[in-house]
Amino acid sequence: MKELIIYSDDVNAYLEADEIIDFHQEENGISKLAEKIFMESESNLDFVKKAYEYVRDTFPHSADIGNDRLVCTASEVLKEGHGICFSKSHLLAALLRYKGIPTGFCYQKIILDDDTAPYLVLHGLNGVYLEEYDRWIRLDARGNRADVHAQFSLEEERLAFPIRKEKGEEDILVVYPKPDKNVISALKKFQTRSAFWSEIPSELAYK
Repeated sequence: MKELIIYSDDVNAYLEADEIIDFHQEENGISKLAEKIFMESESNLDFVKKAYEYVRDTFPHSADIGNDRLVCTASEVLKEGHGICFSKSHLLAALLRYKGIPTGFCYQKIILDDDTAPYLVLHGLNGVYLEEYDRWIRLDARGNRADVHAQFSLEEERLAFPIRKEKGEEDILVVYPKPDKNVISALKKFQTRSAFWSEIPSELAYK
């Protein structure tokens, strides 16, 4: 398991709600869903696993189902029923933070498509603190398909995409407390996934 770097020493920064991780607005249904999953869980660890698998499997990646609507916030994913990697990481963070599980945001640089778009873009996932093990792990709720097999694992990371260093891809082993500003700006700028696809950020605003 790769060792992660925590961007902030303030654990409360990984528990906050805001306009993107909007679990504080009871009417949007995030708190209700979190409570439902929690009630069906045997422990905090089991809750993390179940919440992760719920977001991964219940809300398909927009591109996988050909949906061109672009969503950003946690509640938008819940309402629309789909999202891209960044927006799905916002929903998972909202569910876990609502129940007091410190959760942040992680990024990779990957090739968008080897054949049609062979350039580097950011890919979003989550870093989650497991109190039982006193360590952070990364979880990728992008959504599985024939060539993607991300899983919850305590032994070795099983993320959506293996990093191919020979192609310039990069693992950024930092857990950030807030979604990156470059990512959020791009998500807010566009209404459609196809428009966003042409300007997916390749660099983090974080320094």
